[in-house]
Amino acid sequence: QLRLVESGGGLVEPGGSLRLSCAASLDTLDNNVIGWFRQAPGKEREDISCITPSGITTNYADSLKGRFTISRDNAKNTVYLQMNNLEPADTAVYTCAAGRGLPHVAPENMCRMTNFYSWGPGTQVTVSS
Repeated sequence: QLRLVESGGGLVEPGGSLRLSCAASLDTLDNNVIGWFRQAPGKEREDISCITPSGITTNYADSLKGRFTISRDNAKNTVYLQMNNLEPADTAVYTCAAGRGLPHVAPENMCRMTNFYSWGPGTQVTVSS
């Protein structure tokens, strides 16, 4: 089964940027839908963004659009989450997950329909002065 691990988290000042990485092992992520999620203390898990094998992206939170960008580099077997203009409210554990590619589904619907079956352990992002 595809295994994922996140990296790139840490402490950053408000207004700063981080690029999180979601690295795959045991298998390639070429044919997988990859999603980014986060969970802040005392809050429910929040969907951030998702990318299909073909590179179609879905952004879930309107407040994050324009600040967070998902991308993939299949040659490195890695998916990234570029986070800009970070705010204290962005403090959370950020997790990536893989879902199966659905070749019979339109790419724009694939993130919504896939089942995420493999989850990374998460990486902590703390935004503070």
